[in-house]
Amino acid sequence: MAKTSSVEKNNRRRKLVDQYAAKRKALKDIVMDQSLPLEERFRAQLKLSALPRNSAKIRIRNRCEVTGRPRAYYRKLKVSRIALRDLGNTGKIPGLVKSSW
Repeated sequence: MAKTSSVEKNNRRRKLVDQYAAKRKALKDIVMDQSLPLEERFRAQLKLSALPRNSAKIRIRNRCEVTGRPRAYYRKLKVSRIALRDLGNTGKIPGLVKSSW
């Protein structure tokens, strides 16, 4: 199991991303719009950089939903390789056939 503090920190980041998503998108659109004057785009860039760092989606770490493990994460199943193996052995993942010889 991962440290509870790490998992909770990641959950706080997820909440911040949801909270600031619309504001971030609006500012980002202004910054990227080449037809606007440079001063207006620069002001939008300053406002964007004033937002909390953890409100950026890139700061979210993919973690296993079973154990919280941050590495060896399968996006499609949202679990780590270890949890996938354990769940596969007990037959809890439909369609997964574990072979061993």
